[in-house]
Amino acid sequence: MDFPIRSPYDKVSGIVLVARLIDKVRLHSAGRLPEGYHVGFIPGNRTFDDRFCRFINVSFELFTASVLTGGSDEEILERCLAQGRRPDAEQVEVWNTFMMKRGWRDSGTPSLIRSKAESGLAHRDDLITFFDVMDVEEGRRP
Repeated sequence: MDFPIRSPYDKVSGIVLVARLIDKVRLHSAGRLPEGYHVGFIPGNRTFDDRFCRFINVSFELFTASVLTGGSDEEILERCLAQGRRPDAEQVEVWNTFMMKRGWRDSGTPSLIRSKAESGLAHRDDLITFFDVMDVEEGRRP
C-alpha cells in the first residue's frame, strides 16, 4: 500500500506541498492521520503548513474548510487563492525552490540534522532537504 500522504514534491497547479497538506487535512478530519504527524501550526515552530498558508495569505482554518468542502485539489486551491492572494509565476518559482531546498545550507539545517537523527537517517548524506527526508521516511525515493 502506498503511504497515505503524498510527497511534498507533488504539485497542485504547479505549487509544491499543496497536495500533501490536502491529504493531511483529510486524514486528520477522518481520524486517520498517522502517528507522529501534525496538521496546522505548532506554537513556537514554523511549520510547512504555516508557511504555505502565509504564502497564499489565508488562515489555516480557511484552508481546512476549503479542503473539507470537497472538490478536486485544483478546486480546493482555487477557492483559497480567490480568498487570499494569487502568486504569479515568479513567486511560485521562488516558493517551490525555497521549499524544495529547505534544510540545505540554510537556517533550517540544524533542524534537518536533528530530524534525520531522530529518524535513524543520520548516516544518509544523500538526504539534504526536508522533502528528501519525508520521502524516505514514507517509503519513497529521494
